Amino acid sequence: MIIVGLTGGLGVGKSTVTSFFKELGAYIIDWDELAREVIRPHLKAWKEIVEYFGKGILNDDLTVNRQKLGDIVFSDKEKLARLNQIVHPEVFREDERITGEIKNLDPDALIVKDVPLLFEVARLLSVDKIVVVSVSEQTQLRRLEEKGMSREDAQNRIKSQLPLAEKSKGADFVINNDGLPEEARRQVEEIYALLKKGKQHRNEGVRGRLARKTSRR
Repeated sequence: MIIVGLTGGLGVGKSTVTSFFKELGAYIIDWDELAREVIRPHLKAWKEIVEYFGKGILNDDLTVNRQKLGDIVFSDKEKLARLNQIVHPEVFREDERITGEIKNLDPDALIVKDVPLLFEVARLLSVDKIVVVSVSEQTQLRRLEEKGMSREDAQNRIKSQLPLAEKSKGADFVINNDGLPEEARRQVEEIYALLKKGKQHRNEGVRGRLARKTSRR
């Protein structure tokens, strides 16, 4: 089994990149999706969020209004840290559960884990390789503004994360996603082939770090 940690930043197009990996046969785990799952009404993380941030961040159906919560935490590092302390332990547990299922189903799986804060908060997460999806800051801002985010809000959210240049330094592979989707797909295909080749070598005796986590979408 090979575990790949895929990360980047806001507006870099990680979802597009993970979809290409999935088409090639990889299993994918989306930590944003897991984060949404673990804060469903009345679950442990939901209760702690409501206790700390108040009922004003809830929708009428009691689900967490992620936009309201985001507006609060991305302008306050202390509150962002507290939110991460609440949510991430639950995400880790769900991640481990799914990993066990995948391991039993397919011991030779290639797993790509989409973890937005891989460098910032997931140091306990063991992976074999790290892939960073990168774009220019201009591209980040443009894409976020196209989604309806104000420039100030976009800049605050980008600044709340480790710079892409720093993440790229710690990567085994960097995918430049400033261009057309076809260009990103070509890079994904090249990386996927190298990972599969590396898996064959490791099965012949080359040892690598083992990791654990994800689900096929």
